[in-house]
Amino acid sequence: MKKFNLVLLLILVVGKLFAQTEATLELPSKSSDLVISRHIYGQFSEHLGRSIYGGFVVGDDVNVPKQNRIRLDVVDALKKIKIPNLRWPGGCFADEYHWRDAIGPLKDRLKMINTNWGNVTEDNSFGTHEFLDLCSMLNCEPYIAGNVGSGTVQEMSNWIEYLNLDGESSMTEMRKQNGRDKPWNVTFWGVGNESWGCGGDMTAQFYSDQYKRYAVYARDYPGAKLKKIATGPTDDDYNWTQTLMKNVGTKMWGLSLHHYSLPKGSWGDKGSATNFDEKLYFNTLKSGLFMDELITKHSAIMDKYDPKRNVALVVDEWGVWTNVEPGTNPGFLYQQNSMRDALLAASTLNIFNNHCERVKMANLAQTVNVLQALVLTDKEKMLLTPTYYVFDLYKVHQDAQYLPLKLTSPDYVFGTAKLPAINASASKDKNGVTHISLVNIDPLKKIIAKIDMGNANLKFQNGQILTSEKFTDINTFEKPYKIKNVVFKNVKISGTQLAVALPPLSVVMIELK
Repeated sequence: MKKFNLVLLLILVVGKLFAQTEATLELPSKSSDLVISRHIYGQFSEHLGRSIYGGFVVGDDVNVPKQNRIRLDVVDALKKIKIPNLRWPGGCFADEYHWRDAIGPLKDRLKMINTNWGNVTEDNSFGTHEFLDLCSMLNCEPYIAGNVGSGTVQEMSNWIEYLNLDGESSMTEMRKQNGRDKPWNVTFWGVGNESWGCGGDMTAQFYSDQYKRYAVYARDYPGAKLKKIATGPTDDDYNWTQTLMKNVGTKMWGLSLHHYSLPKGSWGDKGSATNFDEKLYFNTLKSGLFMDELITKHSAIMDKYDPKRNVALVVDEWGVWTNVEPGTNPGFLYQQNSMRDALLAASTLNIFNNHCERVKMANLAQTVNVLQALVLTDKEKMLLTPTYYVFDLYKVHQDAQYLPLKLTSPDYVFGTAKLPAINASASKDKNGVTHISLVNIDPLKKIIAKIDMGNANLKFQNGQILTSEKFTDINTFEKPYKIKNVVFKNVKISGTQLAVALPPLSVVMIELK
């Protein structure tokens, strides 16, 4: 009897390991009117650690090609993935930043202490003009976060006038004296940041009243109709969304949402960026996939007050947040970037794509040398992280027609918990090319994704894959190309069905026409 029970147990275990190793997807029979906004693929750079200084901006002692101190290898890398917008100057830093301190001759700029991030001295050598020059070099739109926490209505109003007025005023005269004749016409404008916390510790009711006051004096000028973005909730603070939608409604272009994936679920010991086991891997992906529920529930509240969906949900801070790398300044938030982080990024972007009816903008935190960065630098050295390569794969979705997939996925099981092993999104670009992005988060199983193309009469053109043997694998300055996109051809076609073999820990993009 014991021998029989042991055999039965082995059969059950083996059956569990190999059961449901297929996912099914179905392309829609009719086209969608929805478009995946390119601004979902936005980035975020705060005056924090080595994001600006040592990241984008370097001195003469760093021997790399540069233009006005901005390193061109970083610019070229970001241009390749077509970043659509860049959020600045924060973050928490935005609500202690006074823009007039950082314009004019460098020798005359006022220094300050960056109290949020390490109590280092901010010399304000990178200010409004330098940021907008950077955006011009990147061919992206600026997204400026205004100071509500420690600033004034007049300060914000003057900044917008300085940026956008093509006329005669003291602000435009100051702008011209500082070397800029024509306005920049900046449209994306954040009215504060995290006003429930580092941006002023406000209640939702108090902030909603403050937003309306600031928004009145955030003027539209010819050629620059503002897209005002209100501070939204953190995570599952649904009361904040309810209050803002009730009191502000469509007087804002967008409502922000912040959600970070913490491997240990704690703001204390968050866990290592490189030394973690499957439990922390699973927890991180679970926290990342929670984004779908957050967007669904916040959107439902927004739908109640805005059924025509005029107000965008702007997820302008998201990503993995771990402990800093050992030996680095804890206030600089410098962390490595693993295959796990790439899988989370790809899964999150699939979620945003699948909620493109409400999510119109998002910003990964952050672009260079901070948190889940796309780029890491060390003096002359530069590397592209696994997360960078996800954005390179997914750039094909920008401003493409959304295709809603019907997906059935097997489970990725860890202990008594489980997650969908496969997530995906799809779009059709202006040339009629269909792209399907597929993610397999299971660290052990290869999964066959069977895609029913219906009557679309599509043929496989090519594919790319991002994968690695272990979820802790990283790119280093010594081995910068360990994880990168390579050609993918493991696709079989039978009639109107496509079978895509997804290795464990993989992100795959296939192209059909």
